[in-house]
Amino acid sequence: MRPENIRNVGLFGHGGSGKTSLAEALLFNAGEINRIGSVDAGNTVMDHEPEEIERQSSLGLGVASFDHNGTRVNLIDTPGYADFVGEALAALRAVDLAVFVVSAVDGVEVQTEILWEAARLEGIPRVVFVNKLDRDRASFSRTLDELVEAFGKRIAPIQIPIGEEQSLSGVVRLVSGRAYRYESGRTEGAATDVPPEVAEAFEETRSALVESVVETDDDLLEAYFEGEEPSADRMVEVIHDGMLAGDIFPVLVGSAGSLVGIDTLAEFVVDFGPDPLERTMPATLTGELAPDADGPAVAYTFKTSGDQYVGRVNTFRVFSGSFKPDTVLENRGGDKLKMSSLFSLQGKEHTGLPEATVGSIGSVAKLDRLRVGDTLRAPGCVTEIAPVRVPRPVHEVTVSPRSTQDEDKLSTALARIQEEDPTIMVERRAETSETVLSGLGEAHVSVTLAKVARLFGVEVDTGVPRIPYRETIQGRADAEGKHKKQSGGRGQFGVAYVRFEPNQRGEGYEFVDQIKGGSIPRSLIPAVDKGIREALERGILAGYPVIDVRATVYDGKYHSVDSDELSFRMAGIMAVRAAASDLRATILEPIAVVTIRVPEDYMGDVIGDINAKRGRVLGMDADGRSRVLKVEVPMAEVQRYSVDLRSMTGGRGSFDIEFARYEPAPPQEVQRVVAAAKAAAE
Repeated sequence: MRPENIRNVGLFGHGGSGKTSLAEALLFNAGEINRIGSVDAGNTVMDHEPEEIERQSSLGLGVASFDHNGTRVNLIDTPGYADFVGEALAALRAVDLAVFVVSAVDGVEVQTEILWEAARLEGIPRVVFVNKLDRDRASFSRTLDELVEAFGKRIAPIQIPIGEEQSLSGVVRLVSGRAYRYESGRTEGAATDVPPEVAEAFEETRSALVESVVETDDDLLEAYFEGEEPSADRMVEVIHDGMLAGDIFPVLVGSAGSLVGIDTLAEFVVDFGPDPLERTMPATLTGELAPDADGPAVAYTFKTSGDQYVGRVNTFRVFSGSFKPDTVLENRGGDKLKMSSLFSLQGKEHTGLPEATVGSIGSVAKLDRLRVGDTLRAPGCVTEIAPVRVPRPVHEVTVSPRSTQDEDKLSTALARIQEEDPTIMVERRAETSETVLSGLGEAHVSVTLAKVARLFGVEVDTGVPRIPYRETIQGRADAEGKHKKQSGGRGQFGVAYVRFEPNQRGEGYEFVDQIKGGSIPRSLIPAVDKGIREALERGILAGYPVIDVRATVYDGKYHSVDSDELSFRMAGIMAVRAAASDLRATILEPIAVVTIRVPEDYMGDVIGDINAKRGRVLGMDADGRSRVLKVEVPMAEVQRYSVDLRSMTGGRGSFDIEFARYEPAPPQEVQRVVAAAKAAAE
């Protein structure tokens, strides 16, 4: 397939806008499937994972293809919920055109705005498909107003609907001036003249489209002022170029449910959409990248998944050269990888692929050293494509196998899951002896653990991670640390006099040696330091490490025979214990900076909730139709913030969280933490 005859199209938008149903309708229209599945019934091509069927929602990107008038359209359906945004961001790297599906009932929602900006940064042309126009409360005019408000005056309708809600019967193409009526169950509209009931709307909207088109070209604008409109072919050309430049965002209309406007969408993708040679190349870390069919083979791996029959499947987009089965390639680490098979995906089905050239989307099995974000390239090629940037995980749970016999299996499972999903993080926290799994939200973590149980047979118990509190001191004290032990033979003896005082916040632990006159031999002073560190690490109040302490050893005693490193290490430990009651220890709690993005209507609720969580607002900005709030709040208060924010905003809010510093906890919080530590110890 020549690159000029390939279209790589992604369906993006907020959850529930009908992306998967639209993909199903496009495949049905092209004859790839003989019946239309439904998300509710769990029998669509794109949503085939058991977790997707159970939740009736896309949780990962799906790939399928169809032919239209001699052009191969590779279609990628993406999740629309914030918990799975990593999959949508990965899909943006693979496509040349982003179709944003917007519900005519719900309008422009937050996730649509977030992904719109991500598409802009990736340099991907954008088009809008207003879906669900046959539903109750659907309104094209209201949705169009929201699109213009969110994305500016470059929004340009090239179609308008005939009727709305139950009366939706067709679409009018503004460029050709033709109307298309759809009979029930048929995907092809019957061409007709513009009906009288939409004639006025047609004239107004077409005039606005023509003005948008001529404004992008000085010659066309001059001719327009002289009364000459551009021809239909010239309109197509200018709209195409305007999409590539980000100057025009065409709007199409229809309904996936009633198959209205599906054929015209397919035609638009082929006639107006960019081909792979016109795509803005992604940034590279090393080497250069150009869409050259005769250049070195270079592809980007944007999806890794497990298949029960063939094992790991990696899906990639070719940016240069071509790939064939049985060739040897390299990943970014220089590992040699033999591509034993090459195939394309149709949902979960595999079809053999003899070659993948520039613009092709292909898949390969059993390359275990190939990861999401890797560049797959010809040996000797130095080009490495920069990985897609994904948000940091914000929702944490502890994980442990229900059976101790499954510990090794769980470790293997979590490592595999991390390789497949860059938005999942697994870490072992030594200070709490917990294994912590982090994801983008509660649903993300829940789905991940369901996959672990299904694919690896490991049932997992979860919990809330312990907050990494710290302790510090507020008082000064001089203490004698004395260790003396005699049990026959050589004994143990060491005495260290140590002064403890607060250090500057953030300076950590500081050890000062003021020994004079050899009261402690120089070789044994480091042992005192080691003992003090060890004791402070165990905590004074609640078992958390003590920080921001200056310990000055200024005197001591030793025995020429019985003193050794162990003796003075124990002396350091005993000095901390002796001083503890006078140091006025307190708890430091971790403070997080949280960046929250929500629609303006929810700002009052969100700010009120942050105040209730002992937080404070640092600043507020507008971003499109959303508001971005920056706050500081104790980390203990936002451990389940993904759940809280979703509840407050109906899933329309998102946030990012980052550790900032430690601050003294208020007295009531200190009491709570100490009481909890004592209860846990008992």
